[in-house]
Amino acid sequence: MFYREAGQYKTSYAADMAVFPIRQDRIGIGVILAVAFVGVPLLAGDFFLNSIMIPFLIFTLATIGLNILTGYCGQLSLGTGAFMGVGAYACYKLTSIFPDTNILVWILASGLFSAAVGVVFGLPSLRIKGFYLAVATLAAQFFLEWAFIRIPWLYNSNASGAIEVATRTGFGVTLAGPAAGALPRYFAVLAIVVVMTWIASNLLRGRIGRSFMMIRDMDIAAELIGVRPLPTKLLAFAVSSFYCGVAGAMMVFFWLGAAEPSAFSINLSFQILFMVILGGLGSLIGCYLGAAFIWILPILIPMVPEALGLPLEAATTEHINFVVVGALIVAVLIVEPHGLARMWQILKQKLRVWPFPY
Repeated sequence: MFYREAGQYKTSYAADMAVFPIRQDRIGIGVILAVAFVGVPLLAGDFFLNSIMIPFLIFTLATIGLNILTGYCGQLSLGTGAFMGVGAYACYKLTSIFPDTNILVWILASGLFSAAVGVVFGLPSLRIKGFYLAVATLAAQFFLEWAFIRIPWLYNSNASGAIEVATRTGFGVTLAGPAAGALPRYFAVLAIVVVMTWIASNLLRGRIGRSFMMIRDMDIAAELIGVRPLPTKLLAFAVSSFYCGVAGAMMVFFWLGAAEPSAFSINLSFQILFMVILGGLGSLIGCYLGAAFIWILPILIPMVPEALGLPLEAATTEHINFVVVGALIVAVLIVEPHGLARMWQILKQKLRVWPFPY
């Protein structure tokens, strides 16, 4: 009964085209933002922020980046991890050369380097698509991962071959390095993810987003009505890689603190791809749901035996975790192949007409 739009009249085109045309949706978003910006910092400890919230938000941003390319533009990519690595290494070099600059500036600027690399490896998208394009982006994954290992300049010739974050500040607050607290890093990550989600929402609802979706649905027809395939696809690769690059930079500077090239391996690319598929292709809210399912759920499942007082060994708990998460993924995709976002849409539609069946 509480989720109804009866009496909510739209008297302008702007109201009709609003992102959240129903008042309850706007209230829900306000509550979520209040919980994220106020509730979580007040109630959560450092473990919850470091192990759950910060990586969840970072993976959500990377999932949004891949969803823009795959879900909205229809270009399959398996090089997400490598593009995140480009952003991380670019931010590392920028902070090494200009150590006194606000770290947030270099976090965002690192996405530009990742976007440039994404455009280069997106050039084959004009001639190939589908599985063949996935193989081309897989080649990008292997080449960039090789570059992270074999080019000492990228990691300042560190003997360990890893990039290690020194103390960096933003707006007078220590945001990166060993002295950085969990709460400032959480606020920095949350602010960046919220703003970039808002930008992606407006971008995808406009002319550029419609061009992406036309290329995804039928590229030949899109070309016949005036959409230029190559610039559109390259723009999708650039925007996607920019988001992934920013996520990769935050992953190292605001979460891990140090990283080796193996942190950006093909496993990370598949993990982000699973988040996109499970959350729902072509849905921004699906990016949040998919990231929460893949990252947060495996952390919470091992806590259940402890809460019930069951004396299970760590290895047994880990195996149970894999089985449960895998079974839930299969079950979700069987029930709704379009992912968790579609299940949420169906639930909202049921609430809008309840107690009537349709």
